[in-house]
Amino acid sequence: MSETRSVAVVGGGLWGRALASAAARTGCDVLLISRRTEDPPPKVRAATAIAEAARARLVLLAVPSAHATSVAAELGPHLDGGHFLVHGVRGLIGDDLRTISEAVRDEMPVRRLGALGGPVLATELADGSPSMMVVGSRYREVREVVIDAFGSNALRVYPTADLIGLEWASALTGCMAIAIGYALGAGLGPGLVAAFTTRAVHEAARVAYAAGGEHATLLDLAGLGDLLAAAGQRDRPEIVLGRCLAEGKSLDEARTAAGERTEAVALLPKLRDWTHAKKVAAPILSTIASSMLEGRPRDRLIHDLMVTPILS
Repeated sequence: MSETRSVAVVGGGLWGRALASAAARTGCDVLLISRRTEDPPPKVRAATAIAEAARARLVLLAVPSAHATSVAAELGPHLDGGHFLVHGVRGLIGDDLRTISEAVRDEMPVRRLGALGGPVLATELADGSPSMMVVGSRYREVREVVIDAFGSNALRVYPTADLIGLEWASALTGCMAIAIGYALGAGLGPGLVAAFTTRAVHEAARVAYAAGGEHATLLDLAGLGDLLAAAGQRDRPEIVLGRCLAEGKSLDEARTAAGERTEAVALLPKLRDWTHAKKVAAPILSTIASSMLEGRPRDRLIHDLMVTPILS
């Protein structure tokens, strides 16, 4: 694979295949590395050996957060300081809530790291529908390479130097989407759902700021835009899970109905403990986490959400 506009996508799920398709449409030489046996998207080559990623300049990590560290450890021996590694992974790792970039940095010599986020949906990205995406990195060259690889008439890529804020925004969106699903399932009217969504974004901004991110990142495409996109997907797993909890289903029943691994379920209690320890006001996160763990009645939960103060 030539290093000129070469991209290796590690992860053959829906998101990885969508990223591979988008890069191929701009004329990049794209290799999809996956253990899956499905045919790759058009104009994309396939491989199973992770060592093949070394032939590309830009390596994209598109695996579940639970596997990000182990896959990075596999990649590590094959990459060097000349590579760019950008992940599209939602989630935070461990009880200390390390970002994905912090975790993978320990597993490889690559230092020019970045992340993808924002309101882009895998289905829209895969079929070439007009979309917007955010790339975050402390390194300008990483942001420029990603924009060059993905930017097109159908996909606008916005850069940010706030990598921490972008990663926390992606993780928090999944958690807040459960809360919005709960609000929808509880039958709150459009006005209250809108108010609830606005409060959720400002709460997420406080949390991300405490983690070292910037408020503005959460109030832009990476936070507000991503959450609005989540709220508009009635079949999104987090929305389904929250709605089922509001209907009185148990957490196990709600997870079954959601149909996919919902990383925010494990993350919410950790975030609740983290915000308490940091003394960050996060009533929505705390209330939804308590609801999942304690099976709090719906009326009590709605009461708690309504009486908590609106903090700026």
